[in-house]
Amino acid sequence: MRQLAPASIAPPFARYAHGVELPAGWRIARTSGQLGLAVDGTVPDSAYDQACICFDNITAILAEAGMAAVDVMHLAAYVTDRAHMAGYMQARDEFLAQATRLPTSTLLIVSGFTRPEFKVEIEVIAAAPSGSR
Repeated sequence: MRQLAPASIAPPFARYAHGVELPAGWRIARTSGQLGLAVDGTVPDSAYDQACICFDNITAILAEAGMAAVDVMHLAAYVTDRAHMAGYMQARDEFLAQATRLPTSTLLIVSGFTRPEFKVEIEVIAAAPSGSR
């Protein structure tokens, strides 16, 4: 993958790329939106803790496809309030800490999810060379 960063536009204001080019012949994996629901059925109160669960789930899903955080080409996140952005962004930066190339990113503030205690939902698209696994 190649990060796209035209000099003619303002740089990203957070840890993401404006664009990513995917080479021909690569495998793609896409996750469903992941919520901050722990295995035991609990939902932590903080947006950061919920986002960490989301990223742990995403890590497990990508591992099943033979991929990891470094293979993420696009990340989409939804939070229910601007106040939750900082917790989400901290968890995102930890998830992408080993990334040598940043993914594209979308962050939206939404009115809510299926249960009122959910504050964050995250989904990714990842890609890796066809021969890798």
